[in-house]
This record gives sequence, structure tokens and C-alpha cells, in this order.
Amino acid sequence: MTNRRPLADDRAEPEVRAAGGVVWRVEQGTTAVALVHRPKYGDWTFPKGKLEEGETDEHAAHREVVEETGYECVLGRELPEVRYLDNKGRSKLVRYWEMTVADGDFVANDEVDRLEWLPLDAAAERLTYDHDRGVLEAFVRFADPVAEP
Repeated sequence: MTNRRPLADDRAEPEVRAAGGVVWRVEQGTTAVALVHRPKYGDWTFPKGKLEEGETDEHAAHREVVEETGYECVLGRELPEVRYLDNKGRSKLVRYWEMTVADGDFVANDEVDRLEWLPLDAAAERLTYDHDRGVLEAFVRFADPVAEP
């Protein structure tokens, strides 16, 4: 597990803005979320990526999930944002939305080589970053108030 350093001043404008999604579905009565493996970083996380010039956070979240997973998703409720210093020491803000799959299939690509659908407790164990666990906990409160990751 890795805990990236939180920002000293979380009100300051971040150097990097990103967005992504907690993609979920119900399998045999159990809520499962999609986690992606990024070989460049050797981590397991939620699909996300940096905003492009002039792009809204919502559009970036949708685009990045499609690019990293192959799934066309519908954005739902916004989840808590995360702020931290990235691996280059830049302040980074990531906004997340819960998303459901409308269409598509996972396709491995240059950024993501694997995707796994995991029940909430297994996802909490698999996630590499502590801040992702916080996002998952917020999702759990929304999606399954009796479950505990």
C-alpha cells in the first residue's frame, strides 16, 4: 500500500487536474467495482486521467474511463475529490464520479493492461493508494450502506 503525501494547502489551485470514475455493477447480488492495473506504475487504481485543454471535469472523467477501460459509462453521483502530490512532486486534484456501464468491453491498452471486477472488500485490499480507499469508502456509503470495505 502506498500513501502519497497530502497537500499542505488543499485550497490552493492544483498544478494538475484529473478526473475519473468508480465504475460499478451488481453481480449475483454483490456490488463490484472495476479496478485497473497500470504497468507503468505497477499499481491498482480507479480509471482516471488528466484534463485536456478546455475540457470539463465531467467530460474528462467520461473520456478517461472510456480510454482506459473500453466501457461507455453513464456518470452518476460525484464522489469526494482527492488532493495529493504526484510522483513528480506536483499538486494534483482528482475528481471522481460513480459510473455504470452502458456498453463496451475491456480492451487492454498502453496505459492499462488489466481490469478486474472486485467485490468491495476485495477492492479495498487490492487498491494501491490510501486516498483511493477513501474514495471507495465514500462510494460504499452511497451504494451499499451495510457493507464495509
